[in-house]
Amino acid sequence: MNAQPMDSLAALAAIAEAAGLAILDVRRQGFQVSYKDDRSPLTRADLAAHETIMRGLERAFPEVPVLSEEGADRPYSERGGWERLFIVDPLDGTKEFVKDNGEFCVCIALAENGFPALGAVHVPTRGATYVGGLGLGAFRRDVANGQPGPWRAIAVRRPDAGGLVVLASRSHPSPELETYLTGKHVRERITAGSALKFCLVAEGAADLYPRFNPTREWDTAAGQAVLEGAGGSVLRFADGRPGPRLPVNKPDLFNGPFLASALPL
Repeated sequence: MNAQPMDSLAALAAIAEAAGLAILDVRRQGFQVSYKDDRSPLTRADLAAHETIMRGLERAFPEVPVLSEEGADRPYSERGGWERLFIVDPLDGTKEFVKDNGEFCVCIALAENGFPALGAVHVPTRGATYVGGLGLGAFRRDVANGQPGPWRAIAVRRPDAGGLVVLASRSHPSPELETYLTGKHVRERITAGSALKFCLVAEGAADLYPRFNPTREWDTAAGQAVLEGAGGSVLRFADGRPGPRLPVNKPDLFNGPFLASALPL
């Protein structure tokens, strides 16, 4: 990994890994589940990870504002003028955390001029950290016994004649996905939770992640940066077809349907 942006990626990785430790501490101690106004679950682990990330970002990047799922509301009248901001999901996949299936992660993205520029995704139960950004490459390291290993480059694979490996949300199945896959040569379908799906495409374990159910920017920004760094793309669906690159820091933080794939931008 080279200097400057790569130094920033390394800093984001360390912050995400620290948040992962906070999540695992809560997991060991036990927790209760409450629910937000939109009926999405919230645990003490979400808040512990949020606090860890906010402290880390304030130390490393004090000049950059933060939009976090568990932070203060940032109306577009305030954040619309931000050229740079962090977009954070302290515990992506809270449903998976509550189910204790291991498919949850920490997501931190640096957005610049309306698109993800850098991203870090840490999967605490797997000890895996992914980082990347468009034009910078993508990398993974594994943490064992609290010690991070070396970075290694990852890249998407190109689909072959054997058929597509398609990822689908574990908690949010959709009939639109079945319609989209009709007529496509699908060799295998894998269900998984959280932004882990972006990382599986980024490291060549799958080809395609079509998403039709609603997500918000903090669910996708970090994974998008990693996948784009690995040579893939995350495109909005327009009229049933992949369209332009998925943007961030929009007036409405909800994403429409998108296609994350091994195909380049």
